[in-house]
Amino acid sequence: MSMKVEIKGDKLCIEIDLQKPTPSASGKTLVVASTRGNVSTEAIIDGKPVTIGLNAYIYP
Repeated sequence: MSMKVEIKGDKLCIEIDLQKPTPSASGKTLVVASTRGNVSTEAIIDGKPVTIGLNAYIYP
C-alpha cells in the first residue's frame, strides 16, 4: 500500500493505491483500498503529524 498525503490550502489531499477487490473481514463488502489501520503521515498540522485510517470499499 502506497499513500501520499499533502495539505493544499485548507484541504487534506490523500492519494492511495487501489487494489484488486478483496472481501472485508465481515464479508459484506469488497475492499478496494485500505491503510490497514491507522498510519502516521508526513502532513503536519499545529506541529503534529496527521494520522489517517482509511478504508474504501464497494458492495458486491
